[in-house]
Amino acid sequence: MLYVHDIWVNWFEGEENGYNVCHFHEWRKSDSIELLDQIPVIYVEPDLFNYIENDLQDIPRDLLDLVFERAYLKKQHQRIPLDHAFIMTEGVHTMVVDTLGYEIPIRKSRMIPRQERLVLELIKSRKPQEFIFNNKKQDKQYHILSLQPQYMLGLTRKERQLKHLLMLMLDQLNQSKRIDELRYWLTEWTPAQYEVIQEMDFEQGFQQLVNEVKQGWSARHDEICEKMAKGQPFFEKLWEMEQKKQNAIKSI
Repeated sequence: MLYVHDIWVNWFEGEENGYNVCHFHEWRKSDSIELLDQIPVIYVEPDLFNYIENDLQDIPRDLLDLVFERAYLKKQHQRIPLDHAFIMTEGVHTMVVDTLGYEIPIRKSRMIPRQERLVLELIKSRKPQEFIFNNKKQDKQYHILSLQPQYMLGLTRKERQLKHLLMLMLDQLNQSKRIDELRYWLTEWTPAQYEVIQEMDFEQGFQQLVNEVKQGWSARHDEICEKMAKGQPFFEKLWEMEQKKQNAIKSI
């Protein structure tokens, strides 16, 4: 089995979609960075890589057995074994995974560039291992709280976080079914369509608002997100927290 040592990780916990597992250039000083003393490297087929990266389904049992207690966390000069932690690569990309003792990829991390290059160099002359798994990836259902990758890719970490916050608030709006509130926010988004908006029913107006705001990110998105969060303590706190965070790279 292949191993690498002294690997820095920035865990993102419970992330279903790979686009929310931030690359090194988006790591923040406020992130909690850990050092893995040792971790196995598993060269997998692209389908399995995508399955683990972009879902929270069961990892193949034979893969879990293969890496059981083969990784160690370095903490205060101690080596702490991890049940099922490993680096996976399909030959182009890498991801660090930790199940926290379960059978799904609870924690995921990207790698710092020089360590990623080391892993890719390590498997260059090898062939991927085959693992049997139930690939439900093709049946994955995206929704308002788990947008398709095309609506998130290209955005900064802050923009992705704010878009998710905006979708949380729109989902709450959908639960309320308040047509007056919907028309208000739809008018805020597209003032020129005021008269048309007044004739829309809830479903028609809601779908139009969602379909438009999920495209990209702009000053208009920023403005409506701030306005919708104002006066709602939970959402307002999330908004304020995101404004205070700095998109600074963690110094290693």
